[in-house]
Amino acid sequence: MSIFNKTRLTNETFKLDVDRMRRGWYSDKYFENINRMLIALAKEGYTYSGFYHNLPQGVSSENIEIGDIEVEMQWFTRRLGTTVIVGVDKALEMLRHCTGYWENDQFIETADKLEVWAVQDGDVTDSADGNPMNVEPVIKVRGRYRDFALLETPTLGILTRSSRVSTNVYQTLTAARGKPVLFFPARFDLHEVQASDGYAYNIAVQRFNMDYSQKLGPYVSTDAQGDWWGGAGGGTVAHAAIASFLGDTAEAMMEFARILPANIPRIALVDFNNDSVRDSLRVLNAMFAKYSELLDSGNIEEAEKYKLYGIRLDTSGTLRDVSVLPLGDASLDLGVNPRLVFNIRQALDSASENWNMPEAQKEAALEYCRNVKIVVSGGFNPEKIRKFEKLGVPADIYAVGSYLFSNNGTTASDFTADVVRVKIHGEWLDMPKVGRRPRDNANMERVW
Repeated sequence: MSIFNKTRLTNETFKLDVDRMRRGWYSDKYFENINRMLIALAKEGYTYSGFYHNLPQGVSSENIEIGDIEVEMQWFTRRLGTTVIVGVDKALEMLRHCTGYWENDQFIETADKLEVWAVQDGDVTDSADGNPMNVEPVIKVRGRYRDFALLETPTLGILTRSSRVSTNVYQTLTAARGKPVLFFPARFDLHEVQASDGYAYNIAVQRFNMDYSQKLGPYVSTDAQGDWWGGAGGGTVAHAAIASFLGDTAEAMMEFARILPANIPRIALVDFNNDSVRDSLRVLNAMFAKYSELLDSGNIEEAEKYKLYGIRLDTSGTLRDVSVLPLGDASLDLGVNPRLVFNIRQALDSASENWNMPEAQKEAALEYCRNVKIVVSGGFNPEKIRKFEKLGVPADIYAVGSYLFSNNGTTASDFTADVVRVKIHGEWLDMPKVGRRPRDNANMERVW
């Protein structure tokens, strides 16, 4: 359930590999070892026989059936600051479909015997210092431990990855101060993770809109990234397309505009020849000329195909665009940098001044040019975006890729699950390891 639509996703969406998950295929081996041990102890009728327990004084250690021990486990992240939580629904479906035990090659489901509390996808947790004594759990489960011990690994995995992606996206959106952020990391990981990653991105966009009263839309690059929420991938041209047109960016865009439907934004990728101003103007001139010709002939519908929505700068971090003259520290001139974007904006805005046309068309031509947006990509992260915004760089849209998968330092989002209580003689008693304690979260609600 996300906080935005109050509807939890089910296994109809996730399509879990239920049989192998029940058998521990996706579980760290030590959980399988624990599971096997507890099952064997239960069959033997073993009761606790040790001497060094942590039970409170006065609580008897006799007749405690360890094999069937019931526990309270809590799932949490120690990421510093605010974490946008995603992955809860899938973790819950793992618990719902894979809690139980095998008996004579038949799986006996016992999820209905669990007590489960959870937050919703899109909720946030906050940690000022990362101290696990002060965490905010996102899932809490009470039940017989051996029935769900194997699920610790996969439930932590989906929470960790999805919450990391969503929080990285959220921080990037915050840095961009309301400008769209295109989700471009698909090429940096296995295709199997695209659906969950795209869902995490969409949740982050919705959370940002809610927190900042914005109306940003989600922009993903593959259909798989939109699978869980009904989105679809979007995009325009790649460098390979320009190479196929012998390096002629303008011709590639003209044929793109002619052939593809008008609802696909015309965004020209202009850094192929490392002369972004020149190629931007070539595209702009060609597109407007055709646009104007079709309007004059009354073919308004076809003219829409030649509206240039934007240009994208993707200059390599090892190159200096020819329009950027060296000034001071040459390293600051490499890649997509503020001066390059300012040069492009100035060139676009003044382009129509050199066009030969009747006076009556000049205002429309000026508007056409100034409506062209600038998309920047290549090595962007919140820090670089904040610098652009502080300098007032006229970038309209940020495309961000590998940073959104970052998981180190301040972006580390690893989740942990701890047993913090055990049920002894019908009473729930605290039993955390040192440095942990049972915690609550006001956003958790009883699931089943």
